[in-house]
Amino acid sequence: MNIIQQQLLSLIASNPDLGSLSLRKIAERIGAKGKPQIAKYHLQQLEKAGLIQMNLEQGILKVVKKGYNHVSKSPLFSIPIVGAANCGPATMYADQRVEKYLKVSSSLLPRNKNRLFAIKTDGDSMNQAEINGKKIESGDYVLVDSEVKSYNNGDIVLAVIDGLATIKEYNRDIKNNRIVLRARSDHEYMPIYISETDEFIINGKVVDVIKN
Repeated sequence: MNIIQQQLLSLIASNPDLGSLSLRKIAERIGAKGKPQIAKYHLQQLEKAGLIQMNLEQGILKVVKKGYNHVSKSPLFSIPIVGAANCGPATMYADQRVEKYLKVSSSLLPRNKNRLFAIKTDGDSMNQAEINGKKIESGDYVLVDSEVKSYNNGDIVLAVIDGLATIKEYNRDIKNNRIVLRARSDHEYMPIYISETDEFIINGKVVDVIKN
């Protein structure tokens, strides 16, 4: 997200009546006096990303918060997308900033939907793993329950190791006092072995897959 869009998001969040202003006035608020087309373009980009709800004819301009979107006839739930994670070696830096929102029918989500965030997958190391009958393939979004803190062998988890994010199958090796993160793929990948002294965190359990 560029600086103009960040300015607009902050402006919308702190000014509930901003939708009543003209594009020219909004442009002035972000230092683009006389350039309403700049304000219009970046507002449209924020709307496409699912970050704002906009209808300037009706004076509506507000930030889309995590939760229900009642604009649609059927309730949609906005799940924050906080980046991407590798389904392969842990080579992608974890970043918890919300990039945009994934809108999903509430009827397709579990009851604990308020605890979910989405991660876009990258790689094929989990293409044989199934969640609710759906395989995890590159480009899919996985839904992660951030409040699960106890894991069983075979659970699919989001792990952050030395600041790098990866999605793997969780296994506890009690005999050797370590965690083993395994791929579930039609390609061969080495397991990741984690000891208590390593810098890692398991950010949650994968509970569903939204196919790309």
